[in-house]
Amino acid sequence: MLFHVRMDVAIPYDLDQVERGRLLAEEKTRALQLQRAGTWPHLWRIVGRYANVSIFDVASNDELHQLLSSLPLYPYMSIDVTPLAQHPSDLAAQPEQGQSDQSSS
Repeated sequence: MLFHVRMDVAIPYDLDQVERGRLLAEEKTRALQLQRAGTWPHLWRIVGRYANVSIFDVASNDELHQLLSSLPLYPYMSIDVTPLAQHPSDLAAQPEQGQSDQSSS
């Protein structure tokens, strides 16, 4: 199952700087781990914001919740999740066509 996830991060300004640094390092380590595992195949920064848009590929809603709540910055995030389904006009959804069919378009 694919999910579009927007994460906005709001770390408190008064958080101890050592704790902040530790959390950021742990977040990066966890994000890279999930990307290497294939469950977080896409991650984009939203320009001008401490936020990202991501695509997650997991088996269930419960797995996504567990994964998101395992992120070290989770307590400081506002998260919006949208389940995705293949669009019928997506190129990947089209039946394969022979060479002669493609040239007549």
